Amino acid sequence: MEAKKSKKAAIENQRGSWLLMGLVVALAFMFVSFEWTQHDVRVAALSSDDESIFVTELVPITFPEEKLEPPPPPETKVTDLFEIVDDTEEVTDNVSVVPDNVNEPYKVVWVPPVVETAEVEEDVIHVSVEIMPEFPGGSAELLKYLSSHIKYPTMSQEMGSQGRVIVQFVVDKDGSITSPTVVRGVDAYLDKEAIRVISGMPKWKPGVQNGKKVRVKYTVPVVFRLQ
Repeated sequence: MEAKKSKKAAIENQRGSWLLMGLVVALAFMFVSFEWTQHDVRVAALSSDDESIFVTELVPITFPEEKLEPPPPPETKVTDLFEIVDDTEEVTDNVSVVPDNVNEPYKVVWVPPVVETAEVEEDVIHVSVEIMPEFPGGSAELLKYLSSHIKYPTMSQEMGSQGRVIVQFVVDKDGSITSPTVVRGVDAYLDKEAIRVISGMPKWKPGVQNGKKVRVKYTVPVVFRLQ
């Protein structure tokens, strides 16, 4: 026959109830522990008499003394050997200090220094010299040359431009004309024509200063006039 257990006698059926009771008891203990009164705690301060407990005697740190070795003696080098000569020995010197002709008068001969002088070619442009440059035949021939060689520009004629163009140039040592520039102009076409005519001039008679031919700056007006 099989043994039958009673439902009331089965402990497993009351497991949930026991678990709840245990949880209630644990919470009760926790609540009691939180509500338990805490006694005052006093911290005793150390008095001046107790400070001696923590005072320790400091022992100074000592290091062993280092023995310094003396520096090595300096090296001495013997460069020259001196020979001790007896003072009793006579030293003869064959060199004569006083010349034989000491009584004769001295003759001082002056030699003039030789100074080499190089001729420096002066490249200075003069404005005024003793003899000024001149067109071949004089001023009258210069006016004839200008009037016969000037070609009046068509654009200047249409615009009615006329006036005097001042041209400045340099008469070189050989009489050639160099560096013509317009000092005062009228318009671009007349200025260009004046430079062309001046540049095409024949060689002039160069200027002279101190008997030498020099470069001289010269100014000539070129007149343009409509008929």
